[in-house]
Amino acid sequence: MIGDEEREVHGLRVSIDRTLCVGFGDCITEAQGAFRLDEEGIAVFDAPMSVSPEALLRACRACPVDAITVHDAEGRRLVP
Repeated sequence: MIGDEEREVHGLRVSIDRTLCVGFGDCITEAQGAFRLDEEGIAVFDAPMSVSPEALLRACRACPVDAITVHDAEGRRLVP
């Protein structure tokens, strides 16, 4: 799978840039269940609604290569 993966979660638009992700897994550590690494070792969504909005934002901010971006309902960029 190439390109971005995007979902609306808790009223936030969360996008994973698969070309930037290198599979450190910090997002998984910060929000167990929201993300997982696929067979290529790249982050994908698992069950992002299973974590609180705060945990989701913390997980997205934890990405050391800024592969995950978050925008609010008005389109303002929150992460990174």
